Amino acid sequence: MSIVENLTQRKMKEAIFNQYATKIASVFNINEEEIFEKSKKRELVDARHLLYYVCSKRPMRVVYIQNYMKERGYHIGHTSILHGIQEATKRAEGDRDYKRILKEIQL
Repeated sequence: MSIVENLTQRKMKEAIFNQYATKIASVFNINEEEIFEKSKKRELVDARHLLYYVCSKRPMRVVYIQNYMKERGYHIGHTSILHGIQEATKRAEGDRDYKRILKEIQL
């Protein structure tokens, strides 16, 4: 893959990431900026986990998710993102309401 193709793909993925962040904030009835605040409030943690999950299903590399989070002011490790994806996966498999939210969010 050429440098130009790589940059184009990265910008495309970043746009998708931003669209997901906007939709998730709307579904959770929070300001988009709150997703990127260092807070352990349950609804913000759930929103972040959902963001990681939908990005990973796109598919988007974890390192891209990590970089986009960092660009928005939220520094997070690779393993924490994987944990969030795992938690969201469990909820997606067992919670009807969560499944409904996922259908709403998918682009």
